[in-house]
Order: sequence, then C-alpha cells, then structure tokens
Amino acid sequence: MTLRHERRGPDAPERLVIFLHGYGANAADLIGLADPLMPHMPATAFLSPDAPEACAGAPMGFQWFPIPWIDGSSEEDAMAGMERAVEELDAWLADVMAAEGVGPEQVILFGFSQGTMMALHVGPRRTESFAGIVGFSGRLLKPEDLAEDARSKPPVLLVHGDMDDVVPIQSLPEAAEALEAAGFERVYAHVMKGTAHGIAPDGLQVALAFMRDVFGIE
Repeated sequence: MTLRHERRGPDAPERLVIFLHGYGANAADLIGLADPLMPHMPATAFLSPDAPEACAGAPMGFQWFPIPWIDGSSEEDAMAGMERAVEELDAWLADVMAAEGVGPEQVILFGFSQGTMMALHVGPRRTESFAGIVGFSGRLLKPEDLAEDARSKPPVLLVHGDMDDVVPIQSLPEAAEALEAAGFERVYAHVMKGTAHGIAPDGLQVALAFMRDVFGIE
C-alpha cells in the first residue's frame, strides 16, 4: 500500500469509512472522529491515509497537491500534483479494499477541505460506485468536467460552516448545483451555524445519519 495510514475498528469489517484529511494535516487529524462514530456503526473500520506529498508550510503535515495562493506554486504544479495524488489515492483505495475484503459499495469517502476536493474528484470517476461521499468544508474541482467524467453517481452529503474563512460557504451550493446538473440524484447539504473551517458536532451528527442510511444500518 503506497500511502501510510491509521486504522481503527474490527478485523474483517463489513464496511469502511475512509477519511481524507485537509492541506497541511495528516492521517491522525481525522482518525479521532472514529471514536464517537464507532458505537453507532458496528462492523465498520475507519482508515485515514497521509496524503502523498510533504507540505512545505507544515513540518508534520502533508498535502494532496500544492495550493498556489498559499505556497506560491504554479497552477501547472498544482494540476500535476493533483493528477499524481488521484493516481496514488486510486491505487491505495484498490489495495485497501482488497486487503479488508470489502467492495466499493460498502465504502464511504469522508473528506475535509482539500480531502473533500479529492473525494469529490476521485469518487465519481470510478466505475463501481462507492456507498457515498461526505464532504466537509471543501469544494468541487473542475465542475465543468463532471457531467462528462462521472462514471458513477453515489449519494453525496456536503457540510460547511457559515463562518468559514478558508473555503467560502458559497462553495457548497456551487458543488451541489454542479452535482445535480451532472445527474447525481441524492445530493444533501447541511450548514453548520457559527462554524468556521472545521467540523462541528451538529455536522458530525448529520454525517453519521447519512452514513448509517447509505450503509443500511438499522
């Protein structure tokens, strides 16, 4: 497996939740969310990989791809980095599903910020649909390409704080509109009131309800 990752949950799980962290963070950043979720999601394992590139501005952190207005990289660098990250994440997902004995229909991608960008880009471009995608505080990259590129259209939950000063709240309706225009039939949204760039308890509760629903957990 190409990406180092952290894991919580039972051996031989029936389903997986894959956390994809944000820019400058690492696998440990989101894996702690497994603790409040596990009691309500039996037989579920939670995995969180490190993104493939070290992040210059965060000594202990990683990035899926450079962000020009933060790190001074070029748009070309950012696009090339994203293409590499997509390839690595795709390969890692295939390895993990094989190792855990779980098919894509029992996998949810759960992203935060840049991890949401990856989840919304990678998930729909895979032939076999994931059970769902949860995207916190991110945006949809290349919305103009989605209708043509989407090979599967899993249920999507978008969650965003209305006080986000990193990724504007407007990114949520923009992503929702593009997903619906591309033929995604189950697109849900939740706005966390008074929340900045983060995951508030009400947002996590909505995400839990969504995940239990798409997994068919009674």
